[in-house]
Amino acid sequence: MRLRPVRPAGWWFDALLLVGLVGLTVALAADQLFGLDRAVADWADGHRPAAAYWVARVLNFLGQGTPLTLIGVGLGVLLAVRLRSVRPILLPVVGFVITTFTIGPLKVWTARAAPSASVKEPFLPPEQTLPLFHDDLPVRFAQSYPSGHVANAIVWYGVIALLLAPLARSFGRHLPARLVTVIRIVPPLVVLTTTTYLGWHWLTDSVAGLLLGLFLDRLLHRVPWDGLPLPGRLREWDRPFTSYP
Repeated sequence: MRLRPVRPAGWWFDALLLVGLVGLTVALAADQLFGLDRAVADWADGHRPAAAYWVARVLNFLGQGTPLTLIGVGLGVLLAVRLRSVRPILLPVVGFVITTFTIGPLKVWTARAAPSASVKEPFLPPEQTLPLFHDDLPVRFAQSYPSGHVANAIVWYGVIALLLAPLARSFGRHLPARLVTVIRIVPPLVVLTTTTYLGWHWLTDSVAGLLLGLFLDRLLHRVPWDGLPLPGRLREWDRPFTSYP
């Protein structure tokens, strides 16, 4: 089996994403970049009229992990039925597994409060909302880093885009490559912007979610889904889907 191509090609970009994520985490652990986070959060607090708040809040639903997971699974099942192949279901299943076992544990380990933690429960002093490793806080109040909204959006819109193209072809339709690119890029950028603007995440939380999400997305797109070995009993349901004409 050969890995599927990604752009930019090679593993150097993946290494760069990981180095960026580790470097950002180390900087925050050393109490760096807090001034930037505070400045962005304060600017957002001072420029959030009611109309802009509600527009941002509605648009932020584009990054809700559970609905995105259900959409991804639904598209996988629909494509599996149309092609009589179990392979399309593997993609959202693996997407769910890798997001569950990376984003969540990182949030718990880094234990960072959100910007809003100073104005609502647990009502921390503003300067105490910035550091990582708030091990004395209940877990529900310290899961801001990295942004799960951003990371999930990148992974799940990548999954959705990968399934939509062959699904359209199964109905005799062609999904333009430009539209696929828009699906993969625009919603995650909207989520990154709105989640930071609403004060639900620090800017560096969103950047960390971006780095992690891109890394996971590239891993998923590298997998040769059409060539993965399947058990014998599933060989009648093993038609390819990423290369489906």
